[in-house]
Amino acid sequence: MASVLQSDHEKRKQISVRGIAQVENVTNFKKSFNRHLHFTLVKDRNVATPRDYFFALAHTVRDNLVGRWIRTQQYYYEKDPKRIYYLSLEYYMGRALCNTMINLGIQGACDEAMYQVGLDIEELQEIEEDAGLGNGGLGRLAACFLDSMATLGLAAYGYGIRYDYGIFTQKIQDGWQTEEPDDWLQYGNPWETPRPEFSIPIKFYGHIEKHGDKYKWVDCQMVYAMPYDSPIPGYGNNTVNTMRLWSAKAPKNFDLKFFNDGEYIQAVCDRNLAENISRVLYPNDNMFEGKELRLKQEYFMVAATLQDIIRRYKSSKFGCRDPVRTNFEAFPEKEDDICSPLQQLHEKVAIQLNDTHPALAIPELMRILVDIEEMPWDKALEITQRACAYTNHTLLPEALERWPIHMFEYLLPRHLQIIYDINAYHMERVAKMWPGDFDRMRRMSIIEEGHVKNINMAHLSIVGSHAINGVAAIHSDLLQKGLFKDFFEMDPHKFQNKTNGITPRRWLLLCNPNLADLIAEKLGETWVTKLDELRGLEKFANDQKFLLSVAKVKQENKMKFAQYLESTTGMRIDPSAMFDVQVKRIHEYKRQLLNILHIVTIYNRLKKNPSMDFTPRVVMIGGKAAPGYHMAKQLIKLYNNVGRVVNNDKIVGNKLKVVFLENYRVSLAEKVIPAADLSEQISTAGTEASGTGNMKFMLNGALTIGTLDGANVEMAEEMGRDNIFIFGMTVDEVDELVKKGYKPRDYYEKNDDLRQALDMIRGGFFSPERPDLFHDVVDALLNHDRFCLLADYEAYIKCQDEVSALYKDPMAWTKKCVMNIAASGKFSSDRTIEQYAREIWGVEPSDFVIPPPYVDPGRSDDVDEAPTSK
Repeated sequence: MASVLQSDHEKRKQISVRGIAQVENVTNFKKSFNRHLHFTLVKDRNVATPRDYFFALAHTVRDNLVGRWIRTQQYYYEKDPKRIYYLSLEYYMGRALCNTMINLGIQGACDEAMYQVGLDIEELQEIEEDAGLGNGGLGRLAACFLDSMATLGLAAYGYGIRYDYGIFTQKIQDGWQTEEPDDWLQYGNPWETPRPEFSIPIKFYGHIEKHGDKYKWVDCQMVYAMPYDSPIPGYGNNTVNTMRLWSAKAPKNFDLKFFNDGEYIQAVCDRNLAENISRVLYPNDNMFEGKELRLKQEYFMVAATLQDIIRRYKSSKFGCRDPVRTNFEAFPEKEDDICSPLQQLHEKVAIQLNDTHPALAIPELMRILVDIEEMPWDKALEITQRACAYTNHTLLPEALERWPIHMFEYLLPRHLQIIYDINAYHMERVAKMWPGDFDRMRRMSIIEEGHVKNINMAHLSIVGSHAINGVAAIHSDLLQKGLFKDFFEMDPHKFQNKTNGITPRRWLLLCNPNLADLIAEKLGETWVTKLDELRGLEKFANDQKFLLSVAKVKQENKMKFAQYLESTTGMRIDPSAMFDVQVKRIHEYKRQLLNILHIVTIYNRLKKNPSMDFTPRVVMIGGKAAPGYHMAKQLIKLYNNVGRVVNNDKIVGNKLKVVFLENYRVSLAEKVIPAADLSEQISTAGTEASGTGNMKFMLNGALTIGTLDGANVEMAEEMGRDNIFIFGMTVDEVDELVKKGYKPRDYYEKNDDLRQALDMIRGGFFSPERPDLFHDVVDALLNHDRFCLLADYEAYIKCQDEVSALYKDPMAWTKKCVMNIAASGKFSSDRTIEQYAREIWGVEPSDFVIPPPYVDPGRSDDVDEAPTSK
């Protein structure tokens, strides 16, 4: 029968890495699917829509999660391990259906069950909305980390906000970006479980009363944080962790006088104002804006989360709702207190701040410990510092959060007092180490003096944490030498590096199943959780048969993407051309404009000599510009206008095509990344903290053209410089150029190709209906060029010519692709999380497989409680 099932799959995607369907499982899935269609959705096959079928399938898959979810939480409460709390304002999760099936090992059975009931599982997967609760890299990193924490058996929780509207839906109209709300919850979310019984009151505004040496925050406005739990399954270990997202709810009570005053309707309407806190995700343009609603969001998330953490910490016995642990010295335990009777408790809480957005966790934990638990201030600060750790994600000074004092004064008055106290303690330390160095004290202060007094949230995060890390080796080095130099000199032991990673489950197994199968044929299947085993592919780099197989998989992925593009946009592209892809947020430092200048340059070459030897290319750029970022929006318009000219030029024909990938998101990334030949990672050296898109392309066998920036540096070290196209200035060379006095116009004058390209853009060649449309773009380059595009232009064009030359030799190109895949092991988020666990959180990853729900784990009281009742 298994062979019959396999033959049924020949016309559909392979599933060999993810297991052959067992007949019994297929039968059970069909029964469960029909039951959900009937009882959950109240439909039959006569009236059910494709969306109904998706929801029935999602609920069927979720049924396989619930028992494991409950069992995991039971296991944690019995063992009482140290808990990891990952605090992030963003989680760019994407779709959950396929990822859940893969991690539970049930994709084969689901696929076969849907086939037998006459449905195409791929079509059903396309119906699922992306959970787009993030802007880009930072949010997607958080999602990969949750997957790895579950796969490594860590007792970890992701905390964030359940935004009603995620990152906006991007539409392109006449070449311009327009934004539409992302109503991702319109049809409901089959994966989440609301927990109204665990709603938590959150205070805002009010004032402070002092009673003796105690402070009380009174006359506050109240809003409730209601948790929604989503399961996070590990790969093949039956661990299912929890992502808990908070939704703002208005208080239930009403002032009875409203009934008498006739203001009842207005009072009900005003309740919506409180619930605006979790209404929408703020789009990020790497430019900090001090909006009150954003500060409310940040405090709302950390206040709810910390109350939840304290509640769970106090309840050490499974199933017990009453506090049984009240000694906070184990929160976490003092490291050097060897004789402490609390030694056996170990450390129980680790809080990781994903950038400065959750930095208010530091004064909020202090407030809880000092004001509510009545702990001495010094002890509270020690516990807070030992519990918290901070990850920095940016080198751009304008992106750092600085909140005005006056906003804190009326919104969070008690927290302002606590921050002043923390700063006084901090300044005292600085003064002791560097007596009389007032300039250093000014630079290091949490409170920044000036026209407007601000709180520097990065400084607060450093002072309030025991560990600070960058996200790539070069980034961490630049933090220590530049942005946080003073703090590094003061506490060098606090600073670490944790190079980012990606989960191979989503970014290879899910999105590129044929490549995963090919690897499994050579290496087995353990590489899925031990990605460094991909090094074993190096011995096949000269195996012609294997190289042809890899090339075949890539070509199939390209053909599939070309079909997708034609079906969704009507645009036809040639799958035999090189797919040259740059997908990321649109920002000047990411230098999409350099890519555009290359397109214009090779277009001009083709126009000058149509019969020249030319490597056909399809250039694709995708990404969203923040709604208020004028220059980024101009770049999208320019790119689309260049595309309009190039794509309609009959002399150029199919040799060069320019495609904008509208509404780039996780589910679109899963389609384009396996199809890419060339990955563009061309930010100015010293501006990109790490990047993770670069790793996804590498893992899927694309070659990289890039600068020595972010994780590109370590990628080049892992694969060897022969297998990556590196161009442009280094960080030191950029600094030297700026110090000398960078004059971009000199490069314009000296390079004929560059001058021609910029003159065409400025002169209206690509915007004849409005010739001055792109004057601002060109003038910014010639007069300022903050990110040194013109200085790197010549090296970039030369490097692109090398790319074109190599692409003409398919076997040499594919060999480099194999070397890229083989060197990807370091860039697994499993490796990153192992390092966080051991070096920051003080816990050891586990390969223990929790017994599945149908196996008696030896409990005498196998309680079937809700999985996150604690």
